Amino acid sequence: MTAVMRRFVIALTHSGMVAGLITSMPSMVLAQTSATPDFSGVYFNVQNLGGGSDPAKPGKPDPGAPPPPPPKSSAPVNDGSLGRPANLPPLNAEYLAQWDIIAKSRTAGLSEYDSSAKCLPPGMPFMMSMVYGMEIMQTKDKITIYSEWMDALRRIYLDGRKPTQNHLDDPTFAGYSTGHWEGDTLVVETVALRGDSQLDGGGSPHSDELTVTERIRFVGPGLLEDRITAKDPKAFTKPWETSRTYRKASSPNDELREFACAEGLVLAPGSH
Repeated sequence: MTAVMRRFVIALTHSGMVAGLITSMPSMVLAQTSATPDFSGVYFNVQNLGGGSDPAKPGKPDPGAPPPPPPKSSAPVNDGSLGRPANLPPLNAEYLAQWDIIAKSRTAGLSEYDSSAKCLPPGMPFMMSMVYGMEIMQTKDKITIYSEWMDALRRIYLDGRKPTQNHLDDPTFAGYSTGHWEGDTLVVETVALRGDSQLDGGGSPHSDELTVTERIRFVGPGLLEDRITAKDPKAFTKPWETSRTYRKASSPNDELREFACAEGLVLAPGSH
């Protein structure tokens, strides 16, 4: 074979390979876009961090900086002392009356309606506020979410199982969660929630008919969004919608610590 013929054959072969790659590109792109996202990792709530990617270390004010303004109230805003915020669940008259009682207690500094003061796990969807951080562990059939706050744990089953009557008759703080994929979005349904669990940071009451739907997806590199819809036909006048955004932490900030809430109760003054 002459050198000219050899170059001609190589050129044909190369053009055939390129054509084959071009032909297969749509299917390759489809395979990539249809792949199940991997949520595994440690995340921190962007709302709590002010948009940072990793937990910020506490710092000292700059020399000569003016002092912070004095507080307008001696109690946190979400204790109800300044009224009921508009972003809390829309309660009907019966449950709004209950919230008034709770708000007065919280404003007075009492902990009778604060489940965290009793070292009880946060309820749903309050758990997803992630006061500290959370770790997501993902397999084909199950996603496990561990919250550093209160060492709270929830599982989302992806294998098609459904809650049984036993689950419904034995409600828990985290409830019973099942999920399925809709493209790149994980859709989660949570039922079997305790009627006395903590719904939000504002002390809103709810009934044992509360259900929660979540749509979880990446909205940017390492940026996870959880769009939450809570329904309670006994307590709400309409569904309550809220959202949380989390940023994936990088090493060495991707570690969670033991909370050990009960240890704090034992060591508290007057507990002996």
